[in-house]
Amino acid sequence: MISGNRPKTKLETYNTAQKIKSQDELAELIKKVKAEGRKVVQCHGVFDLLHPGHIRHFEAARREGDILIVTITQDEFVGKGPGHPVFNQQLRAESLAALQCVDYVAIHPGPVAVEAIKKLKPDVFVKGNEYAIKDNDLTGKISDEEDAVRSVGGRIHFTDGITFSSSKLLNSHFHVYPEEAEEYLEDFRKRYVAADIIDRLRNLNKLKVLVIGDTIIDQYHYCSVMGKSPKANMIAAKFLREESFGGGVLAAANHVAGFCGQVHLVTCLGLQDSREEFARNHLKLNVTPKFFYREDAPTVVKRRFIDPSFLSKMFEVCFIEDRPLPPQLSEEVCGYFEKVTSEYDLVLVADFGHGFIDREMINIICSKSNFLAVNAQTNSANSGFNLITKYHRADYICIDEPEIRLAAHDQFGDLKDLIMSITQQLRCDRIIVTRGHRGSLSFSEEEGFYEAPVFSKNVVDTVGAGDAYLSVTAPCVAAGFPMPVVGFVGNAVGAMAVLIVGNRSSVEPVPLFKFITALLK
Repeated sequence: MISGNRPKTKLETYNTAQKIKSQDELAELIKKVKAEGRKVVQCHGVFDLLHPGHIRHFEAARREGDILIVTITQDEFVGKGPGHPVFNQQLRAESLAALQCVDYVAIHPGPVAVEAIKKLKPDVFVKGNEYAIKDNDLTGKISDEEDAVRSVGGRIHFTDGITFSSSKLLNSHFHVYPEEAEEYLEDFRKRYVAADIIDRLRNLNKLKVLVIGDTIIDQYHYCSVMGKSPKANMIAAKFLREESFGGGVLAAANHVAGFCGQVHLVTCLGLQDSREEFARNHLKLNVTPKFFYREDAPTVVKRRFIDPSFLSKMFEVCFIEDRPLPPQLSEEVCGYFEKVTSEYDLVLVADFGHGFIDREMINIICSKSNFLAVNAQTNSANSGFNLITKYHRADYICIDEPEIRLAAHDQFGDLKDLIMSITQQLRCDRIIVTRGHRGSLSFSEEEGFYEAPVFSKNVVDTVGAGDAYLSVTAPCVAAGFPMPVVGFVGNAVGAMAVLIVGNRSSVEPVPLFKFITALLK
């Protein structure tokens, strides 16, 4: 017999480890329970910090049947941003298993409950009353969960009662974020609420966006260092595996496409090794590409050799031809920009300085764009040559501190003075300068300067983080967000982006919404 309403022995009450099962084990147990004619109830969530609201929720759920199972989200799928979960999956499972009203606990290896529901087939799937209004569900998955439980012959039930927020309790009583971020957030919460910011972000879907820039294929070749060669002055490494990402403007377009409904990408590939199929396959469905082709070059590939232990980059080999486009091809691209640029609400230029964008194109883009957002990136191939001052106007600039110092030819001057100088030179009244571990500094003529700290000091990989920052904040500025909100959103995006290996995935709306909600609880 499976434990249900019968009295528990002292051993059963306190041996919590026996209550933690794999989902496969739990599925078999549930079959036996149902064969005995007993009703199974399932709850699902993160349950990062167990509190009285959870306990009342579980007790109310238990009253809907004979056996209560609780599935929790595996650590890697807890989409609440850096710093979460505070307690790992094993500790969360043990805490739940210690509750007398909970019969079994399983860790669900996925981001949503749907697959767990289909596997376990509960008679009742129970959610808190905050999910009863579907519009309040950030994930948009409550309808999918309801469909899933009905598909296995069950029903959904919403509990009533006292509610608390684990995120709010953690923010209030635990040092989840860096000290300077906690002080900043305490002040920011007094002026802005998560729901309003999320509504603004959702409304970006109406924007038509033109994205322009250099295509880059990022390759990560993982190697283990074997040591110095005894016959030559070099280090030998053993190849382990490799993976490739859509980088450069491909990554920028994908970030934008998560928030804006219609995205048109204009870029150039090299016919000597075009990798066009790869580029097309690594774009989101709502990105419409326009590829131009140069015969004298390959598509840019940056092959990085990496020690996987700490994702340490050892060296990089670039397959690149970064001279300007041949004149006839440049003329063709310029003609295209003349026709299409003014059709878009936002033109976003991710200029990596790898030969695609020339001065005539810049003149057309600057004169034809309804709203122009620009980053001119400094990298090993163009340091000192690819400056933001190539552009004679912009509505929004997003660059890092070394890039603005190069553009201003000032290594040590006051950053605010440099910002004022560059914005006047480019007739641009909105700018954000990212500063790595020191956060960001934004400026607008109406709102002045505004500093925002980093929200996490955990870094997996910085490659692509600046592109994510630009790509999500540019639509925000185009839509008229206050610059303090833009800086907040950008730093949240940055904190998420540095946890992604290369451009393996984009910063997506739902995880960002969850992170914003967690930050502002």
